[in-house]
Amino acid sequence: MKTGTFTCIRCGLTVSVLAPGNSRRNHCPSCLHSCHTLDHVEGGVSECHGRMAPLSIAVRRGGEWAVVHRCTRCYELALHEISEDDNQLILMRLAVRPLAEPPFPLEVFGDL
Repeated sequence: MKTGTFTCIRCGLTVSVLAPGNSRRNHCPSCLHSCHTLDHVEGGVSECHGRMAPLSIAVRRGGEWAVVHRCTRCYELALHEISEDDNQLILMRLAVRPLAEPPFPLEVFGDL
């Protein structure tokens, strides 16, 4: 397993590839951004190297949380496991965003 570091493409933090629990990390624990290095559609290495911005949270079947990233350059979506030292405030903001900013006016519930 690779145990090096990478520099966050957004905030510049030097990040260890090895996350707590000996899992491999591919995003910054501070701002949750990543670099588009894997082609999740066709497999293999991506030549895009755009910034992967955290878009949302997904919950897998086993109950584990994952960050949904979208590339700011090619718009490809990717799902990445969270690490126990990821920024909990940003994770919660992503999780409640659909409830805090619904795509319809909340006044429609008054008419039901």
